[in-house]
Order: sequence, then structure tokens, then C-alpha cells
Amino acid sequence: MSADSGPSKPLCNGTSTIEMCNGYCSKPHMPWFGMDIGGTLAKLVYFEPTDVTPDEEELEVETLRTIRRYLTSNVAYGSDGVRDVHLEMKNVKLAGRVGTLHFIRFPTASMKSFIELAKEKKLATLADTICATGGGAYKFEEDFNKEVELALHKLDELQMLIQGINFIDDTYPSECFYWAHPDDEEQCKKVPFDFSDPYPYLVVNIGSGVSIIAVKSQGDYARVSGTSLGGGTFLGLCCLLTGCNTFEEAIEMAAQGDSKKVDKLVKDIYGGDYDKFNLPGHVVASSFGHMMCEDHRKTVCKEDLARSTLVTITNNIGSIARMTALNHGINKVVFVGNFLRVNPIAMKLLAYAMEYWSKGQLKALFLEHEGHFGAVGCLIELIKEKR
Repeated sequence: MSADSGPSKPLCNGTSTIEMCNGYCSKPHMPWFGMDIGGTLAKLVYFEPTDVTPDEEELEVETLRTIRRYLTSNVAYGSDGVRDVHLEMKNVKLAGRVGTLHFIRFPTASMKSFIELAKEKKLATLADTICATGGGAYKFEEDFNKEVELALHKLDELQMLIQGINFIDDTYPSECFYWAHPDDEEQCKKVPFDFSDPYPYLVVNIGSGVSIIAVKSQGDYARVSGTSLGGGTFLGLCCLLTGCNTFEEAIEMAAQGDSKKVDKLVKDIYGGDYDKFNLPGHVVASSFGHMMCEDHRKTVCKEDLARSTLVTITNNIGSIARMTALNHGINKVVFVGNFLRVNPIAMKLLAYAMEYWSKGQLKALFLEHEGHFGAVGCLIELIKEKR
């Protein structure tokens, strides 16, 4: 697997990981997992204990064994559920136990199927509550209660996001990275970034929409900006313009397209750079600006439209993030969310834009586990609440 698509092996294979509760907890019953039910994707993080003793194994109920086998022996669930094997973290110490964190995602539109699966696997015989965040924790609360006889413990989305980021970054030191030479395909590469002294920093969480959070310390953070134009906008417009059906299809089409055939650039208006305002000729002056002309419309393909849509959404997010960082005097901007999954184009655009327009004062940072932090935060909350 190339550097663009992320690592191909588990991210954490060592034994130096964070341990909560120092082994002293009233632990919740297995299985341990947290959920983040977003507007587009639902994320589930599952802790698989790997230190099960022979006595524990003998006492283990068949339902728990069945659930563990099902979650860990498959990489796909139904038609659209996926376990991101390359993200799994081994030898994680949690509440006195040692195990592996598994990261699973599926479209929120398939939540009914997940609820049926939870019912089929008799999850309610092992737990009475699921720690969950995201809008879906409210939307599907009644369904969980009625169909599975499980309560959803609804948790604050921003708090779980920050809690998840803190835990993963403490556990896996190479979680954070940046793109060096993002505008040069030959030299461009991922470089680890030392995030051990993070504060203050800005989190730009790109899901269906975008939330921007200023984080001054572990417990001092606030949502300071955002936009409704996010990953959901990108996919929705791509579905309308190109006929694609999935995020992966949209990204694949965008990777093959040329946005310059769709967007009007500064050089298309001025014939070159606009020196007075330091605007290079290759900068987009008007997104989709060429599409007002019939001759231009005849020359573009679906891939070009997908690429332009991606560039438009990404540039808008980058612009808002940069202005927010400047307004709050913060120079570290961390981009997270499933919009960045299998999406090196957007990451490189953000990296270049943040550095160029800030004259090197702002750095765009990224995290390997992208959109799973809310679910991780819920898993940690499950453990904390049983202290």
C-alpha cells in the first residue's frame, strides 16, 4: 500500500501504551466498545482482550465468544460494513486489561441492519447500555430501546472527540503527521510530527459538515466555528453530478479528473499572476467558473466535475480554518474526520493552502485514525464511569 493510502500494517505493535485505572476499577462487563453515529458514517471501536486466562475462558458465556469471533474474524460485515485492519492497535492497556482496539465503520443509512445484528447476537444479554455519541445517538435511541432492549448513554460529541484524540495520541506516539512538499508529487511525503506538547491547537472535524474546536488544554475547549459544507456536501454533489454512489467512487473519480477544466483560475482572468495582491495564476478565482460557458461544458467529463467538487469543498474548509486559527492566535491546526479517509488529494490541498497563505506560520496536521476519535472517547467513557 502506498504512503498516500496509509500504513498497511497495524499501527501499534509495542507494549508501551497508556493504562487507565491502574488496574483498580469496577470494570464493565465485556464486550467493551464505543460508538459514534454520525450523519453519514457510524463508527464502532471494539476492545478485544488478549490476556484472557484459561479460567476466564472456561467461564465465558457463548454469546460473548460469538460476538468476539464475529467482530475479529471478519474484515467486512454485510454489504457495507468494514473493519479498518490497518488501523488496529495491539497491546493496548485499558482498565488493567491488555488487548487490541478494532476500528469498524458502516454507513449510518445501514443502522437498521446493525440493530438487527445486535438483536440476533443477543447483545442485550451481556450489557444494558451502549456509550454513544453523534446525532444518531439521539435519532436511533428509541430503536435500540425497542428492538434490542439496550439504552444509549448519549455523550457530548466534542468532549468524546477530544477525549479520543488525547487517548490515541498518548497511546501511539506516531499518530500525528504532516505532508512535506504537498505541491510536489515527486517529493511529497508523510512526516511524523511530535504532538507531545500540543496546546493550544485547533481541531477541524470534517464529517458530513464541519466543526472547528479551539483546544487550550485537556479540559478547556470550545467550538468556535464551522460550516455546513463538508464531506456530506462533497458526496451529495458528486452523486448528483457524476452518478456515483459511494465516497470511495467519488474519490476515485476525483483522482482521475482535472479541476482546471471546470474552475476559472486567476490566470484565466488576468493572463497570469495578479502581482498586486500576490495571487499566483494557478489559484482558483471562481469554482465551477468555466461551467457558465457552453464550450467548456462540452469538454469536461465526470471525473473533472468530481475533482472540482473536491477542490471547492476542501478550499472552503481550509480558508475557514486558516481565518479561525489567525483569529484565535493558534498555529497548529489538526484536521480529522472521515472526509480525509482514502483522500490524500484533500490532505495535500489543505497542507499546501495552510502553509502558503499563512507564509509558513500555520501547519496543517493530520491523524492516522481520522474519523474514529469520537467512538474511542465513548469507549474510554465506558471505562471511566465504572470506576
